Amino acid sequence: MSGLARKTGEGNRLCPYPGPVRSLTSAARLARKARGYAGKVRRLARSLRARDAHPDDAWAISLLTPAEAHVYLGMDPRDREHACRVTRHLLRDHPAAAPEVVAAALLHDCGKSIRPYHVAERVLVGLVPNRLTRLLPVGALSVRAYHPELGAELLARAGARPQVARLVARHHHPGGDPDAALLHHYDDLE
Repeated sequence: MSGLARKTGEGNRLCPYPGPVRSLTSAARLARKARGYAGKVRRLARSLRARDAHPDDAWAISLLTPAEAHVYLGMDPRDREHACRVTRHLLRDHPAAAPEVVAAALLHDCGKSIRPYHVAERVLVGLVPNRLTRLLPVGALSVRAYHPELGAELLARAGARPQVARLVARHHHPGGDPDAALLHHYDDLE
């Protein structure tokens, strides 16, 4: 069991983030989706110009292996800034997070670095729901849809820790993995 997951007291279900465990009503689910889209709009506004991004690269590199740092520095500065925010939020709530989880949080979007985005593509791709991108795997949409798998392959080829690559591959579809669910949760919050 992950050091980050905890028993909920309701059988063997695991809760990947702090707070009470409860089932969501339709209204609560809709409100959660609305907050998620509002966050995407804020992130999109911040991501329009690379020169406006200010990732904390020195801090991030201090948490990565040399091979992982090489991949991290190959990412767009806007994606690096997003990764730093995700990681800081994760560490705020889970200060004892495993080093591999922290590294995966910093590298979770590294698969997007295989193809640079033009400004218009960033806007359009950011507005298309992730599930729809897998139905229309063309150009920038294809990278968006498959960036977790592409990132994991990039990390494996670079010599990153296998656990980091596995978590990056699963950060959108955790499939019961509590550490991947944690990454998914904090990525969605950002």
